[in-house]
Amino acid sequence: MRSGFGSRPIAALTVDAGVLGRLYFAALVASLAFRFWLAESLPITGDEAYFIYWGLKPDWGFYDHPPMVGWWLAALLTVSDAEWWLRLPAVLQPAVLSLATCAFLRARDGGQPAGAADDTAWFAALLVLLAPADVWNVLITTDTPLVYFSFFSALAFIRAARDDDPRFYLLAGVLLGAAFLSKYFAVLLGVAYAAHALWRPTRRRLGGLLLVAVGVAFGPALNIWWNMDHCWSNIMFNLFNRHEGNSGLNWKTPPLYLATMLYLLTPLVIWRLAKSRLALAALWREPQSRAMLLIAGAPLALFAALSLVKTIGAHWVLSFVPFVLMVFARTLPEARRPAAVRFFGGFAAGHVVLIALIALLPIETWSSTRQYYGIVMTVKPQELLDRLRPFARDYHFAAEGYSPAVTMSYNARRYFSVFGPGSSHARHDDIVTDFRMLDTQNILVLRKSAPDVASQYAPYFREVEVREIEVRGAKFWIVLGRVFNFAAYREGVLEPIRKHWYAIPGWLPMSGCYFCERYFPGRACRAGGA
Repeated sequence: MRSGFGSRPIAALTVDAGVLGRLYFAALVASLAFRFWLAESLPITGDEAYFIYWGLKPDWGFYDHPPMVGWWLAALLTVSDAEWWLRLPAVLQPAVLSLATCAFLRARDGGQPAGAADDTAWFAALLVLLAPADVWNVLITTDTPLVYFSFFSALAFIRAARDDDPRFYLLAGVLLGAAFLSKYFAVLLGVAYAAHALWRPTRRRLGGLLLVAVGVAFGPALNIWWNMDHCWSNIMFNLFNRHEGNSGLNWKTPPLYLATMLYLLTPLVIWRLAKSRLALAALWREPQSRAMLLIAGAPLALFAALSLVKTIGAHWVLSFVPFVLMVFARTLPEARRPAAVRFFGGFAAGHVVLIALIALLPIETWSSTRQYYGIVMTVKPQELLDRLRPFARDYHFAAEGYSPAVTMSYNARRYFSVFGPGSSHARHDDIVTDFRMLDTQNILVLRKSAPDVASQYAPYFREVEVREIEVRGAKFWIVLGRVFNFAAYREGVLEPIRKHWYAIPGWLPMSGCYFCERYFPGRACRAGGA
């Protein structure tokens, strides 16, 4: 029998497990080599530097997210603070997830012949390994532990769904609790679990859902305990402060979410899944496969609804991409797999070539962009630090925002505080820096724009000097504030911060708040507090 696209027989278009396995391991070696090179070559980004400073001072919680990535980095920092080492969990993530995908699909009892199951397993593993974000994403952020714990929690739940095994339900819950301590988006996985249990519920499924709840409980309990004694900072940031000015319907954000998913999943996957209604319906009828479908689809559907009012970050959905690819691998006809392998391989190779070409370009290539200031600070930090070195002995260093502050901190191996009101993202410095200890000291503030000395600095120093410097064509301003006046700064900067960022609702029970206890012991960190 011949296909309609020429004289090649359809049998020649199939790829067996042996070939797929060899392709997978060749891609694994190539991708790891590229990712290790990228992890070593790519400068530490602002977000990464921020979380590295969590690791330098580990705690039960941190300002804007639960603490898991800080704990991981604390362990890694006991060995080294080199870029590639701190990024090692992220570098290895696609390899770990793809190998686990292969092992899981080979072991599952889906009623397929052993050979067919092996073919599907290696095919799915190859897709997970070569997924667009898995080619280049070597950044160590809150999403790194989130993806690990969410992925293995979901595998445990899918296994539990086969025969309602209580051990795997409990394991899924424990891992989900760890995912929750990585990032709050883990709750979307819990929604998928609940949807599975409540679809034609049985006593064993509801009991399994209860075991998941028992297993997960330690995560929210620890987070609530820490937040009660720390100004409810995670809740204030994620539910209130970060969303200012972002309320209401936005016609731009749903198309942006669609474009994000087209990139992360590729148009091929989305198109083929849209045409596989019968195959998807067949999967839905089997409990284990239905759990996989809900894990792949329910969170992404919720994100689609949320995109009506908010921009959905590409990193938010990474936990669920592997399961979409598993579903795709299980529904794609065998004859179409070679084309899919070529597409994913070509797309991955295109990423590698593009990134390599960008790495060869001089930094001045981007001098006309709005982000050039940040690019210079990230890519050439030592050149900027050289300009600050003459002031190192006589000044406490600071920056105007959290990203430049922590970026410079990592590269200088010296902490830069955030001077001024900053934004909702600058508030972790409220935990780290005690401005009372800086009273009468000199403070240097690094800025990307010319300061308004009269309003921003003169009230808080005995004298102020401003110097303009240039690094690689990017202009920076250095504010040299001599003899800091803490009392004036408390009323002029910290008091507005208290009223704006620490307006904690009265319905949240609170046992402590570092900000008010440190600076305003007689004033409440409450909404409407005087």
